Amino acid sequence: MGKFLILIVSVLTILAGCSNSKANGTAEGTKELVLAHNQPTNHPVHKSLVDFKERLEKKSNGRLKLKIYANGQLGSEREVIEMTQTNAIQFTKVSASALESFSESYSLFSMPYLFESQKSYRAIMKKPEIQKAFFNTTEDNGFIGVTYYDAGVRNMYTKDRIIKTNADMKGLKTRVQPSKTSVQMIDALGGTPTPMSFSEVYTALQSGIIDAAENNETALTDNKHGEVAKHYFYTEHAMVPDILIMNKDAYDQLTNQEKKWLKEAAEESTVLHEKRWDKQVRKAIETAKEDMDVEFHEVNKASFLKAVKPLQEQFKNNKETKEQYELIKEVEKNE
Repeated sequence: MGKFLILIVSVLTILAGCSNSKANGTAEGTKELVLAHNQPTNHPVHKSLVDFKERLEKKSNGRLKLKIYANGQLGSEREVIEMTQTNAIQFTKVSASALESFSESYSLFSMPYLFESQKSYRAIMKKPEIQKAFFNTTEDNGFIGVTYYDAGVRNMYTKDRIIKTNADMKGLKTRVQPSKTSVQMIDALGGTPTPMSFSEVYTALQSGIIDAAENNETALTDNKHGEVAKHYFYTEHAMVPDILIMNKDAYDQLTNQEKKWLKEAAEESTVLHEKRWDKQVRKAIETAKEDMDVEFHEVNKASFLKAVKPLQEQFKNNKETKEQYELIKEVEKNE
C-alpha cells in the first residue's frame, strides 16, 4: 500500500507540473512529455534516452520537452507500461519480453537463435518494415513502439558449474524473466527454468536458490553478479531488444513535423546507443576478468542449436509470430 501511495503521489506531481507549465515559464505551445524506466542513471540505455531527450528538444527548438524518471522512481516495468497506456506518462523503455502479454508478436524475440549474429540483428531491427511489423501491434493496447535499443547478447553464467554442451544444463536451476517464452527457452536449452525478478538474482545465486542466470556481460559488473557467478559461457542464445514505447493518443496529438522530429531523435539515439553499448560491454568483460575473477568460456553451440529446434518450429508455425518470423528471415537473407 505504501509503494502504491508513493506511485500515485509521484504521478499527481508530474501531472500538476505539466498543467502548471505556463506558470513555470514554459512558452505557450510547448508540449511537456514524461518518460519513466527502471534502469540506473549510469546504465547505457539511460544515457541513450538522455541522447533522445537532447536531440528531441534541439530539433523542436524547445517545443517538445522531455522529463526522464530513472531507477524505477515511478514503479516497476509493468506499472510504467500501464501508466503509458493511460497517458499518465507518455513514454517508457521496457524489454520486449515484457510486451508479450500485450502482443504475442514480441515473444518471437525470446526464440533461441532467431538472428544469425548481433550485426544482423542490429541491421534488421533498424528496418522500417520490421519496426512496423512489431511496433504497431499494440495500438489497441494504447501504445506504440518508437525505436529499439540493443540490450546485448544473452549468455549463460553460473556460480560454479561448467557448461560445454547443452547436456551440461541438465538440472541447472536457471533464472529466467517471468514470461512464458523465457521459461520455454531455458527448458529447451536443457536447464530448469526458475522465473524471478532481476533484482533477486544476486541473492538467489549467492544462497544457491538458483545455479545460473542468463544475460549480457554488463550484468556481471553493473549488477555485481560477477561477485557470485564465476563462469560466463558464450551460448549466444538470444537477443532481446529494449523497446521505447509511447502512448498512442499522445503520439496522435503531435503534428506531422513533431512526429518527424520525434522519429529522427529516436533513430539517432539508437545509433549512438550501439556504440555506447559496445564500449560498455568491453569494459564489463575487462572488469569482470581483472577485478572479479570471472572466467569466460566458449561452448559447443551446435548442441544448443540442435536442442532448441522443436521450440523454433513452434514459433515458425504459430499464427501470431509466423508472419514476423518470415519477414525477419527474408530481410536477413537480403542483408
